Amino acid sequence: MTDSERNGREARGPAVIGGGPAGLAAAEVLAQAGHAVTLYDRMPSVGRKFLIAGRGGLNLTHSEPLPAFLARYQPAEDALAGAIAAFPPSALRAWCDDLGQPTFVGSSGRVFPEAFKASPLLRAWLQRLDGLGVRIRTRHRFTGWSDAGGPVFETPDGRVEAAHCPVLLALGGASWPRLGSDGAWVPLLERDGIAVAPLKPANVGFTVAWSPVFAARFAGTPLKRIALSLDGIRVRGEAVISADGIEGGAIYALAHRIRAATERGEAQLEIDLRPDVEEATLARALRDPKPGLSLANRLRKAAALTPVGIGLLREAAHPLPVAAEALAALIKAVPLRLLAPRGLDRAISTAGGVRFGDVDAGFMLVRRPGTFVAGEMLDWEAPTGGYLLQGAFASGRAAAAGMLAWMEREAARGA
Repeated sequence: MTDSERNGREARGPAVIGGGPAGLAAAEVLAQAGHAVTLYDRMPSVGRKFLIAGRGGLNLTHSEPLPAFLARYQPAEDALAGAIAAFPPSALRAWCDDLGQPTFVGSSGRVFPEAFKASPLLRAWLQRLDGLGVRIRTRHRFTGWSDAGGPVFETPDGRVEAAHCPVLLALGGASWPRLGSDGAWVPLLERDGIAVAPLKPANVGFTVAWSPVFAARFAGTPLKRIALSLDGIRVRGEAVISADGIEGGAIYALAHRIRAATERGEAQLEIDLRPDVEEATLARALRDPKPGLSLANRLRKAAALTPVGIGLLREAAHPLPVAAEALAALIKAVPLRLLAPRGLDRAISTAGGVRFGDVDAGFMLVRRPGTFVAGEMLDWEAPTGGYLLQGAFASGRAAAAGMLAWMEREAARGA
């Protein structure tokens, strides 16, 4: 008997392909329902991107009310909203508690595990999956389907055909390719006529044509307590200057709008360097400078601007206005031209993916019955702040529920 034949005989029942949060969540739901689940991943171990996310403390979700929470997702699809409503942030926190990994809400409303890292949570999760009988097969790269309809893998031992049905694909987007998400699944699905929105960088920095002096002096410098505005949308947060652009949480919150604007040419962003101070108050503070006070010291003392803030003003206006009213107006709305997003290899997450019109309410591919999709493979995006992981967990669990319902229907049909 060949390895392929042996695998085909042994590997029956539901399979999950992809060992990120969406895939692991789906495997747990299926196994808890009593199914013998096999989970495949192309990397030597599962959860690698999850562990990378934990380097910043593992922001699992956010504590804001659900209507505001759901508004963070683009496009606002009913399917994803329903999945998150079925497994909301409170349920994710309860799940962590049940694994012995309690969470807390930070000052920004973000939710973190008390351990403030991913590895203890992942270890506890994998122990649970092992106890449920989930079989994990690593170094299995999904390459498509066999003539019999089962998944095909490329492994260190050669080509392997399996006989699983149903199958959940949770292969990620195309960011962090060194961790396993490289978008290689796109042509495999498109070959079956499945509509896939182009994969684009999300939660990514954008290039800016800084002057050499500004770039050399301020690359790596944070911009704290600012507000950004684009097309009438205003967000508060922080950003970081890079040698060739700008990145950070406030930028990511507007990333889908900025990206769309750069696709039409460029994005005209406005930065409010003092969002907590009214323009008229700033103007009063900037009037009647002391004799001999330089403009930079005037901005530093009267307007409480940092050197990088003053540098941004100089990048925007040559020369800087002297009148207090004009200076105050500039501080409240520093214009910034963003030229293009950085590439997928520098993005935190991916926009685009399998269009929701090609999956049913249970996250099954309409053109390939018995095959389900979850996580970042689907056409949605969200900013950092816990929304990405929440979407992955919720969609994985929702797709597993769809698989269970499908298996029940198939069993009833065959009875």
